[in-house]
Amino acid sequence: MSKIDPRDLRDAFGRFMTGVTVVTALDAEDRPVGFTANSFSSVSLNPPLLLVCPGKFLSSYAVFSTCEKFAVSVLSEGQEDVANIFAGYKGDRFARVVHTCNAHGVPVIDGAIATFSCKTHQIVPAGDHSVLMGEVTDFFQREGRGIGYANGQFFSLGLERQTRDPGATKNVCGAVVETAEGVLLRPTPEGYKLPECVAPDRTSMRECLRTELQDLGVSADLGPVFSVFDDHAQETHFAYLLAKAGPVNGACALSHIPFADLAGLKFNSPATARMMQRFAEEVRTRNFNLYLGDSVSGETHRLNERA
Repeated sequence: MSKIDPRDLRDAFGRFMTGVTVVTALDAEDRPVGFTANSFSSVSLNPPLLLVCPGKFLSSYAVFSTCEKFAVSVLSEGQEDVANIFAGYKGDRFARVVHTCNAHGVPVIDGAIATFSCKTHQIVPAGDHSVLMGEVTDFFQREGRGIGYANGQFFSLGLERQTRDPGATKNVCGAVVETAEGVLLRPTPEGYKLPECVAPDRTSMRECLRTELQDLGVSADLGPVFSVFDDHAQETHFAYLLAKAGPVNGACALSHIPFADLAGLKFNSPATARMMQRFAEEVRTRNFNLYLGDSVSGETHRLNERA
């Protein structure tokens, strides 16, 4: 049996789409601690059990490996900032996030679509993590959608559903395909354009786009939606995704353009030019936003790509 590469295995695990939670507890001095986790699962209804898997790399691991009570908050769409704070912020995380305390004094996140207060049922060491199983003593839920997480990035089911307009004459899907130092664009006589395809009825736009990229000679991991707009004059609905390039074969029909050269490029449409200008600005900080509107004006929503 060949040796398993941990990074490749992590990527393979990441293909499984999950929700995003924040797990909280109190340390020995009743100070709150918490971390972001997508390793969450329901276990049993009778008795009511759930589990999370704190990693041994956590600064709060000693608390979660011995705690008697803890809580889980299932984050809602729009709480990507909360997920990022509990995933990496080194200061007082609770000072930056609105929360309340349950009956046991354990913080739960305000705005979450579900929260579970638990008493510890069992803790099982498991490799570089532990399985923390809790018996649910109280819970809360409300209407709404949760954040999705797959392939190292957040996604939003609610916003993704807006990428398809059944009333449009045409639905066009494209991708901003990022390499280590730039993007892959298609040269045309009118200027550069993004790789894109017209999605036929009852066909996934992502699947259509993935096939188009393969035909152009590149494989890519398709990420979250980056821009969605209607062109009323063309009766066309456009949706563009962020993507990361995989292997490129020798017959690739796309040109590699460095990030620094994007601002001076001529594009085949003003809407594409504005979108790529925004991409060039946002790629520097990795704080991406989703644009929703038409080909002239609209609004942006934070995506918050995770590293």
